[in-house]
Amino acid sequence: QVQLVESGGGLVQAGGSLRLSCAASGRAFSSYAMGWFRQAPGKEREFVSAFNWIGASREYSDSVKGRFTISKDNAKNTVYLEMNSLKPEDTAVYYCAADQTRRLRVGVQEDEYDYWGQGTQVTVSS
Repeated sequence: QVQLVESGGGLVQAGGSLRLSCAASGRAFSSYAMGWFRQAPGKEREFVSAFNWIGASREYSDSVKGRFTISKDNAKNTVYLEMNSLKPEDTAVYYCAADQTRRLRVGVQEDEYDYWGQGTQVTVSS
């Protein structure tokens, strides 16, 4: 089991940057693949970015590719999402998720993740 707490959200102007953090506690951080999803009002939760279990591979949704970067610090049990060149359409609640299945591939589906944080709001103004 793992508990996840996101932080770093806020209000930013279009073109700006934010860095989200997800701190994990409980079971060893290295036992999980970690990812980020987001959900805008009235929309389905969508994949943003994730590592595979080992952490050597990562994926990004087409909408954020080239603008967002996922990283992690195993010693701190923390995963990050660096968001650059933010657009108003990036406005959403961002969720950190942990996948206990030790896949070699990156999980990009919501139902592949077992644990979720409460989310952190990111609002990008135009």
